[in-house]
Amino acid sequence: MIKIVTDSTASLSAAQYKQNDITVIAQKAIFGTTTYRDEIDLTNEQFYKMLTEGKVHPTTSQPSAGEFEQIYQPLLAAGHEIVSIHLSGKLSGTVASANTAKTELETQQKKSVPISIVDTGWVAGALGVVALRGAEAARAGKSREQVVAAVNAVAAKMNLILMVDTLEYLRKGGRIGGAQAMLGTMLNFKPLLEIKGGVIEPLGRERSRAKALTRMVEELEARAGTRALYVVVLHARAEAEAKELEAQVRAKFNVKEYFLSAIGPAIGVHSGPGALGLAFYTD
Repeated sequence: MIKIVTDSTASLSAAQYKQNDITVIAQKAIFGTTTYRDEIDLTNEQFYKMLTEGKVHPTTSQPSAGEFEQIYQPLLAAGHEIVSIHLSGKLSGTVASANTAKTELETQQKKSVPISIVDTGWVAGALGVVALRGAEAARAGKSREQVVAAVNAVAAKMNLILMVDTLEYLRKGGRIGGAQAMLGTMLNFKPLLEIKGGVIEPLGRERSRAKALTRMVEELEARAGTRALYVVVLHARAEAEAKELEAQVRAKFNVKEYFLSAIGPAIGVHSGPGALGLAFYTD
């Protein structure tokens, strides 16, 4: 049987992980000398309060190779094969840790181990949807190679666009990517970003959050048209606006799958509170 592993930046709910038999490994948020495991040691509310009120800007850390081994070993011992599905290797060392763990297990066991590690190129709700498609393929009895193919096929069609209140959190976290060019030009503007090629790139800017929301819907229309739409609305302490965005999307598009995704600590360190986005693909 194929088991799916992902990391907590997938931002799925506890119910989604459980219902889809997805094993999740925690990313970490670090405030000063204290490390908190994403979605285990720190709730979203606690995290955003600490982020906005604390004097020290937090950092993040990927799971270690040893932590991956602790996840992989019992699954392998139970006779399972593993497809490990993770955020962009250009944004995090998570995939590198997973690959190191696989190599170490093969050294210990003196044979190859049935683990496929996938760098999806995505993060947050986009990664979550890709992991769900992998879980569906595994549940359908597909081989490990077929599950990987299904995951890669969806990843190739994915889009992620995001509005943030400020670029400062991305700058402080060192994940600003191509949006660096927008720094210094965003006074009284709301930045719009997207993930392209596994990194953050600028998409545009609008003078208000309302206009930025409208622009996101326009961008969705340009990319999706009337085709069946699989969409996630993701937010960082912006649930009211997320539900408003959901209403617009449901009214205007042929929505086949939808869910709301709360951005947790490991991504929130970089997005900051108030971020709002769309992860989507079409048939």
